[in-house]
Amino acid sequence: MAAARVGEREERRRIRLDQPRSGRRAWVRLPAYDPEAFGRLSEQIARFLGTGRFIVWMTVVVVVWIGWNSLAPSPLRFDQYPFIFLTLALSLQASYAAPLILLAQNRQDDRDRVNMEQDRARSERNIADTEFLTREVAALRLGLGEVATRDFLRSELQALLKELEEQRRELAPRVEDV
Repeated sequence: MAAARVGEREERRRIRLDQPRSGRRAWVRLPAYDPEAFGRLSEQIARFLGTGRFIVWMTVVVVVWIGWNSLAPSPLRFDQYPFIFLTLALSLQASYAAPLILLAQNRQDDRDRVNMEQDRARSERNIADTEFLTREVAALRLGLGEVATRDFLRSELQALLKELEEQRRELAPRVEDV
């Protein structure tokens, strides 16, 4: 049984000869995470941090904190006047908020770049289509220049009718003489 396990391990090693071995074996495996899920979460947090609701709630928390630690009886105060714990909490919140906001901005920049490239490609196709249609319209105009229009035919027919009328007038006296 042990020989079968060793044989399987060696066979697995031989099967993957088309790929290089990973570096050293890690003694401690770090947890794997999905960068897309982390990016989506950071965008949601950044969106919340940019709302009026967050500012109102943050202001309420700070006012309650300062009020409690200023007006409550001494044994119930957990953060005395310089409010060092409040400063630490706000610094910690800012230290996490800044990178999350930057990550969300980078993701938005990537989306904007992709949209801009798609818009540019669409614009180039539209320009090519417009140029093609312009050439087609020009060709039709040239072709129509050689085609008899309704007004031209009407004027030609009227001229022929006048000519026939004149010939009939000229021939009418001769026919009466006969």
